[in-house]
Amino acid sequence: MSHFAIFGAGSFGTALAVTLARQGHRVTLIGRDEKTMTELNTKRENTRYLPGVLLHPNIVCTNDLGQGIHVDYLLLSVPTQFMRDACVQVRTIAPASFYKSTSVIHVAKGLERVTGKRVSEVILETLPALSASRLAVLSGPSHAEELAQNVPTTLVATSASKSYAEEIQDVFMSDTLRVYTNPDLIGVELGGALKNIIALGAGISDGLGFGDNARAALITRGLVEIARLGVALGASTATFGGLTGIGDLIVTCTSRLSRNWNAGYLLGQGMSIAEVLPKIGMVVEGATTTKVAVEKAKSLAVTMPIAEAISDLLDDNCSPREAVLGLMNRKKTHEVEERFVEASIGWTTQ
Repeated sequence: MSHFAIFGAGSFGTALAVTLARQGHRVTLIGRDEKTMTELNTKRENTRYLPGVLLHPNIVCTNDLGQGIHVDYLLLSVPTQFMRDACVQVRTIAPASFYKSTSVIHVAKGLERVTGKRVSEVILETLPALSASRLAVLSGPSHAEELAQNVPTTLVATSASKSYAEEIQDVFMSDTLRVYTNPDLIGVELGGALKNIIALGAGISDGLGFGDNARAALITRGLVEIARLGVALGASTATFGGLTGIGDLIVTCTSRLSRNWNAGYLLGQGMSIAEVLPKIGMVVEGATTTKVAVEKAKSLAVTMPIAEAISDLLDDNCSPREAVLGLMNRKKTHEVEERFVEASIGWTTQ
């Protein structure tokens, strides 16, 4: 069995630690705060981020990143906006042998605020000695609470290297966790990041009491916006019809376990984003990703009306109802876009 170090002791990092430990792997769970990690070792439960789930005996908790260097796999499970700093910490202490003996995985779902870069781009830029062929992304529809409780879950592994993606697939697969591979690294990362924007919208809609019709429309048209920007950035359309596209979108837009949906719901109830974030108590990736995505879309002449409406709401430029009214009163248009369909599909009569 392998030795994993997981940098980031939040809900998902803890859930992955439990999952891997159950499979027989050694896991070192690394957090920033010494007191917190000592308590995790003693109480064997992450009461703040994943209450009710006992830590497996194969898990050792520490705040010493040095214990995560001489391992088989370093899994980065920190929020997107902290990923660059996390990698700088790794680079500061990692010897040359680290880049030959340790492979890296990340599970973040966002875009960096300042640069607009995908997480894998941030990692490779900050760790220049790391080969792209030894960096993988693990993503898909996966609530930490369900993953930790052995509820059947599916994920996608992607990498610049097919063999490394398949290696990650083999390592993570179990009776309750099925992993697929996908060569579209750009699409997998963008699907995971951009769905958080639409989840905010779904929460806003539910907070306004609009019901199933509106939510279904947001999910469907939101997927179109994700695909528009994704394709413009080099992703494959097919990826957005898979687990890291529509799959992750469904689970994030329809579940009360989703922090982005919950944040949107509170926005729909009339709270400002400044009031919402402390109440959620955990990182809401969609709040940052919305701004970055809208800026990218404008620079590429990509239309993203839902994302733009949510961005305006986050900036307090409109109320939730005004945002919805603006979307409903846009200029009429055709549903199916030519770039996403076969040329043979069209009207039989004009």
